[in-house]
Amino acid sequence: MPDFCGYLTMDSGGKNIILFDGVCNLCNGFVQFVIKYDKDSIFQFVSLQSDFARQLFKEHNVSSDIDSVALLTSEGSLLFKSSAALKILGSLSLPWSLSRVFYIFPRFFRDMIYNFIARNRYKWFGKQDNCMLPTPELRSRFLQI
Repeated sequence: MPDFCGYLTMDSGGKNIILFDGVCNLCNGFVQFVIKYDKDSIFQFVSLQSDFARQLFKEHNVSSDIDSVALLTSEGSLLFKSSAALKILGSLSLPWSLSRVFYIFPRFFRDMIYNFIARNRYKWFGKQDNCMLPTPELRSRFLQI
């Protein structure tokens, strides 16, 4: 699989869309965290296992077997790995927005740490059999259920 550490540019429809591993407990916890601290509801969510994600990646020649969080920004950039995580955290309110300071580290170094966590996430945090189903109150923030 190619290493998509940077970003591609595309039309996001003016939305910030977080693509996450829907069966990963760590990833689901991250989504819950973002929902809690995203006071202005600037993010929407879709699992990497969804038809939406597969179609998005196919249209832009990105491997559909990505095991990374991805962010399709409202500006149209598709970010992966640490770049996506830092952009998401940096968009939240204080103190989480302070995570922008980690951009001082080169992307290869940030992604090395990200990859280590990603490789071990199922072992450390577990895995679900099915993707998370949002509550009725949160359903509008998820693009595909």
